[in-house]
Amino acid sequence: MRQIVLDTETTGIDPRQGHRIIEIGCVELLNRRLTGNTFHAYVNPQRLIEQEAIEVHGITNEYLLDKPVFSDVAADFVQFITGAQLVIHNAPFDVGFMDHEFARVASMQGLKTADICTVLDTLNMARQIHPGQKNNLDALCKRYGIDNSHREKHGALLDSEILADVYLMMTGGQTDLNLSGKSNSDGGGKVEHIRRLDPSRNQLKVLRATADEIEEHEKRLDLVNKEGGSCLWRE
Repeated sequence: MRQIVLDTETTGIDPRQGHRIIEIGCVELLNRRLTGNTFHAYVNPQRLIEQEAIEVHGITNEYLLDKPVFSDVAADFVQFITGAQLVIHNAPFDVGFMDHEFARVASMQGLKTADICTVLDTLNMARQIHPGQKNNLDALCKRYGIDNSHREKHGALLDSEILADVYLMMTGGQTDLNLSGKSNSDGGGKVEHIRRLDPSRNQLKVLRATADEIEEHEKRLDLVNKEGGSCLWRE
C-alpha cells in the first residue's frame, strides 16, 4: 500500500478569497514503511502573504520571489501523488487548496484530488480515538511521545514528516524491520537486518518450573478435563 503524507503552507486560510499554496511537503510510506522518497517545493503565489500566515510558517514574500509558480511544479507533484492514499491532518483545508490550484493550470482544468487519490484525514481519526481532547499536531506529538522540539514554526515538509510518525503511532506503530532479510525493491528504503547473538558470549538463561508450579499446572489440567475441555498438553 502506497501512502503519501502531505502538508501545505498557504498565503491565508481560504482559497475562495484568492489565497494560494506557497509550500508543498510530502513523504512516502510503502506498506507502512518510510521509504525516504519525498516531494518538496516552495511556490511563488503571485500575491502577498497575510501577516498572520507569516507568523505561523515564517515564509516571507521576499523569500518566494525567485521560486517557481504552481504550474511549473504541478506535473511533478501530480505524478508523485497519483494512485496513492493521501494522509493529511485536516484534509479539507489542503485538498481545497490543491483543487483550487489544479483549476488554475490550463492543462489540468477539471482535475480534482479525488480523481487521482484517496484521502485519509488524521484529524478525524484522532477525534474518534481521543474524543474531547486537543488533537492538533503538537498535542498528538505530546500524547504519543514524539519529539517535535525542532518544530519552531510550521513547515510543509517537516510537518508531513512529523505527521507520518503520528499516523503510524495512532495506527499501531511503524513496521520497518525486514525479518526475511530480503531487500525492498519497491520502496527503496533501507533494509534492517537481524543481528544474531554470538552463542559463545550470550548464553540464554533457562528458568524451569518448580515442583509446586508443576503440581498447580496439573491441577489446572485436571479441572479443564473435568469441565469437558480439550487439553492439548495431554494429547
